[in-house]
Amino acid sequence: MGLNLHEQNLLRPEHIHTHKGNNMKNAFNTPGIPEVKFNKNGYEIRTDILAMAKDMVQQDFQVKFAGWEMTAERDQKTGQIVSKVNMPEFPGLEKVLETAEKMYGFVNAGASRK
Repeated sequence: MGLNLHEQNLLRPEHIHTHKGNNMKNAFNTPGIPEVKFNKNGYEIRTDILAMAKDMVQQDFQVKFAGWEMTAERDQKTGQIVSKVNMPEFPGLEKVLETAEKMYGFVNAGASRK
């Protein structure tokens, strides 16, 4: 019984894998293990807190806006929004910074209690 075309191609020298162990990783250009950094400096902590505050404020706005959208009604004749609930105000930089300061204060208070 002869070999089929696929089996014949696998036996060709260019298809025989000679890489072993870690050399195989390099053959596929896979990235190595990322560097793990356990301690963050003050700037990194503040940057992370600012990003978390921005995300929290933005998510809070989106939830309030979705609630407003669900309760808003349109006038059938004019298409204008008729609502008894005011649209939430979009949070600006001041709201993000205020939230970040509260979060940073919490982090600092936790560190001073230890």
